[in-house]
Amino acid sequence: MPSGPAVDVSDDVNDLPAEQREALEALEEGLPAPAQATRNRAADIELAARCRAGDPAAWEHLVRQYSRRVYHLAYKFVGRHEQAEDLTQEVFLKIYRSLDQYNPEVGDFPNWLLRLARNLIIDDYRRRQRQPTEGGEDLEVHVHHLQSRTDHPQQRIERQEQSLQIMQAIEKLSPDLRQCVIMRDIEEMTYQEIVEKLQIPEGTVKSRINRGRIELARILRRMKVIGT
Repeated sequence: MPSGPAVDVSDDVNDLPAEQREALEALEEGLPAPAQATRNRAADIELAARCRAGDPAAWEHLVRQYSRRVYHLAYKFVGRHEQAEDLTQEVFLKIYRSLDQYNPEVGDFPNWLLRLARNLIIDDYRRRQRQPTEGGEDLEVHVHHLQSRTDHPQQRIERQEQSLQIMQAIEKLSPDLRQCVIMRDIEEMTYQEIVEKLQIPEGTVKSRINRGRIELARILRRMKVIGT
């Protein structure tokens, strides 16, 4: 099985602004030297295996180890703290779903993980560049509102049923994860607002949201609401 990234993004980054290219170069320079990567490979294989098995401690260790570099790169591409935080969360969710693609025989884990993060962030940037905006909102937001008014009644019923299934899945989360996911993804509170509301560290808030989203995706797959 391949160890390359799960998305197809060209290595040609000449179309990117200079600041973004410099951030990509800094990310590459921060990767471990080959000798160090060889020494760490056994630990990386074990960490990836534990994450695939659903070990929350292993996943939190992985996120703590790499989130700063992923966030820094995301910030260079979106320019706003809150958007960079959300993009970082999305990247780690996709990394989790792609863990079975990591092949230690082909390359070391940090290179694989950060390469995947790099490609996802570039892909997100290029997608946003292709979408015209009006009044600061993506075009797809306007399309969504338009469709919600003109959908066939059957489509509205299906969407309502899916929303109900999602809420049922959220109820299956542990209380601490459920609370943070609802605050962030349903009530659309900022990270700082959640910190102030729950009186817990920001790192704990982000970890719970990340774990909650991963567990929610797993529950929704079991319920066959989303594909595998």
